[in-house]
Amino acid sequence: MSKYTHIQEEAFEANMQLPALGLVLFTFGNVSAADRSLSVFAIKPSGVPYEDLSPEKMVIVDFDGKTVEGSLRPSSDTATHAVLYKHWEKINGIVHTHSTYATAWAQSLRDIPIYGTTHADHLTADVPCAAPMSDDMIKGDYEYETGFQIINALREKNLSYTDVEMILVGNHAPFTWAKTAAKAVYNSAVLEQLAKMAFITESVNTNVLRMKDALINKHFERKHGPNSYYGQA
Repeated sequence: MSKYTHIQEEAFEANMQLPALGLVLFTFGNVSAADRSLSVFAIKPSGVPYEDLSPEKMVIVDFDGKTVEGSLRPSSDTATHAVLYKHWEKINGIVHTHSTYATAWAQSLRDIPIYGTTHADHLTADVPCAAPMSDDMIKGDYEYETGFQIINALREKNLSYTDVEMILVGNHAPFTWAKTAAKAVYNSAVLEQLAKMAFITESVNTNVLRMKDALINKHFERKHGPNSYYGQA
């Protein structure tokens, strides 16, 4: 058994959740799972259909984006994952999809406004959309620069990656992250649902207003605050 088996299995199981949850079509997405003690992560191989995946096919990569173990080429988004792992020390799972509604908001270059309590149950900010990448960044190491596009967007919006675990990359698609790969997949599913509901909300009422702060804070704190009371003890 390889010393990387545990993260290969974690990455495989998380990747298989993407088609199960309707978050990907064909090979439009990837999940990685990191082991901080080994300074590596396991990621989906590039262009391999989900039905052909197995734990052993997950490629092991270091935080500089270099393949450590595996015969297949890692995801084309590997450099983006590597940048985020290297700069954000509290995450161990990253997901990238092209899920329909979240991608539509990314293509529209819009943050997803917080219109309702479902959104507030998960975060107190609008889902941020990173500005389109500059021409110089596009011409350079594109996937590597995408990592900094994400990091810079949160910094510019004064948001913490530990509080907001999702982003739309302008003209591209969503990324999510978390302490585990499974939680990052959960965040991707939540993001897609928030994007869908916000789209429908604006279709029903073109003059809809962002939800007021008192209600935002109430719903977030009942699930996440020091006095939270949602769920079981």
